[in-house]
Amino acid sequence: MPRVTVVIPNYNGKSCLEVCLAALMKQTLKEIAVIVVDNGSTDGSLAWLRDKYPQVQVISLDKNYGFCVAVNKGIRAADSPYVILLNNDTQPEPEFVAELLRGIQSCPDCFSCQAKMLDYHNRQLIDDAGDYYCALGWAFARGKGGQDKQYMRRERIFASCAGAAIYRKEVFDKIGYFDERHFAYLEDIDMGYRANIFGYRSYFVPEARVYHMGSATTGSVHNEFKVRLSARNSLYVAYKNMPALQLILNSPLLAVGILLKFIFFSRKHLGKEFRQGISEGFRLCKKEFKVPVRRKNFGVYWRIQLELWKNISNRLRKF
Repeated sequence: MPRVTVVIPNYNGKSCLEVCLAALMKQTLKEIAVIVVDNGSTDGSLAWLRDKYPQVQVISLDKNYGFCVAVNKGIRAADSPYVILLNNDTQPEPEFVAELLRGIQSCPDCFSCQAKMLDYHNRQLIDDAGDYYCALGWAFARGKGGQDKQYMRRERIFASCAGAAIYRKEVFDKIGYFDERHFAYLEDIDMGYRANIFGYRSYFVPEARVYHMGSATTGSVHNEFKVRLSARNSLYVAYKNMPALQLILNSPLLAVGILLKFIFFSRKHLGKEFRQGISEGFRLCKKEFKVPVRRKNFGVYWRIQLELWKNISNRLRKF
């Protein structure tokens, strides 16, 4: 049995997979399995995988169902106690898997650990050193654009970026899998938020290093598809995870967050897509989708709220 299974979602990413899988084959930890879940690619990814990497398990889907469906299928198919989710547009260093495994095994109440994600093209710059969420309804990558040497300590984070993170598989059966209503974007924030509610922790493990090309599937940092889905999902994450009283408490800040983002994207000629996303987000806010309130965990909700307030100042410095 493998100690870790690496799950890679793929959609027309053959050129990226060549780099990613070549690096995975050089990992110092050898007891690993690799699953590629293909979202209906038309670029020859499947034929190339069968020819070049017959040892890799491939789950082939008939169309693009999005990130969440793909990784859920990979997680369920994994035959190991730990699962690493890895973007296809990454290049992990040789100790990547071993360091993530060491990190999660060192903490019994840990649900996930995220690697240090560095810019593939400028390898001294941070791409993501842990994901955070604030009371404005904004998610952000800690350290983005900062220097590698500034983020050398292992520390607790709000959520792990699902582009390069290890998860304790048994916990998914307790708190649920990735919410497939997201399709893509902020699904990892939602998962981390849910893990926090259930009392689990997530950590940043700087010893595990991976280089990230970024936006290889969608094509750019800001585009119509990404702006619309991110706007929709940001509203949905807040509604889904916050109990009613907490949602009322944060509603003025959430409204301010929506307004500021609308102004930001309007200046980039993406205001229409942002409005569409917010409208779709309101339609997703249904009672049956909410995380059940754990009344015995009042202290946990209060700790989360304090963190959401604290993270406002951290995010505004980068906005």
